[in-house]
Amino acid sequence: MMMGRTPRPDDIHASMAPDHLTERDYAQLAEIVERHAGIKMPVGKRLMVEGRLRRRARALGLPSLNAYCHYLFGQGGLDDEFQQVVDAITTNKTDFFREPIHFERLVDTIIPDLLDSTGAGRSRPLDVWSAACSSGPEPYTLAMVLSDVAAERPGFRFSIGASDISHDILQAAARAVYPEQMIEPVPQDMRRRYLLRSRDQERPTVRICPELRQQVTFRDFNLLTKGSPWQRPMDVIFCRNVLIYFSPETQQAVLANLCDSLRSGGYLLVGHSESLNNLDLPVTPVGPAMYRRK
Repeated sequence: MMMGRTPRPDDIHASMAPDHLTERDYAQLAEIVERHAGIKMPVGKRLMVEGRLRRRARALGLPSLNAYCHYLFGQGGLDDEFQQVVDAITTNKTDFFREPIHFERLVDTIIPDLLDSTGAGRSRPLDVWSAACSSGPEPYTLAMVLSDVAAERPGFRFSIGASDISHDILQAAARAVYPEQMIEPVPQDMRRRYLLRSRDQERPTVRICPELRQQVTFRDFNLLTKGSPWQRPMDVIFCRNVLIYFSPETQQAVLANLCDSLRSGGYLLVGHSESLNNLDLPVTPVGPAMYRRK
């Protein structure tokens, strides 16, 4: 996308209509976002989308959402603005150790199986992809867990790739600074090893330690794109709590592509509220929201 075009005066004075999205504008925006990003924008999310895009309109100096839509659709501003729209409407709910059974299974089932069957972690690094990683708690949780495994298994090596469609959220993930209340699910011993506390008592934050940050590589990636952002097949892919935002057809396409990016015998983990039933995929269920590539 081109960047940086400033709205022209006719954008700013396009309309003094009430500050909301018309049905037509919302439908047009929803169709574009789903086609290019796979994200559904049902009518029930309209107020949420309006609130987020209203902030974006103000940042551009536009007086209303009507003027913002005139800029997008009438003046070609969508070429510059599409990534900002995606960043604004993307829901980024995330936690450390979310759905913790997956991290338990990673240690007690997945890693021993892959070590025995493929040598992953021993003859070469265990390659893990956190797809739709949001602001980073999932890949950093993986880094904590796998660093503990490496401490117990001399010679164990791993590599973590993390991707998201939102450029802004990836920048936040790379900074790796979080409100202190977010670390509640992190065990105390891991907090001591892997987290650094700020000295600001009024706004307490933590930051992931440098050694852990170096274990994670972040990349911009749209899950609707064929292939992957990595130059190698992965041993484990976490793609959790993002499929619920896609249509069944988009789920099929995204998951088929993820399976193509997974080594034979590798593992795919999805959210507990997500199901692969009725999808044509080369995987076998092996645990709660956990599948093995045939």
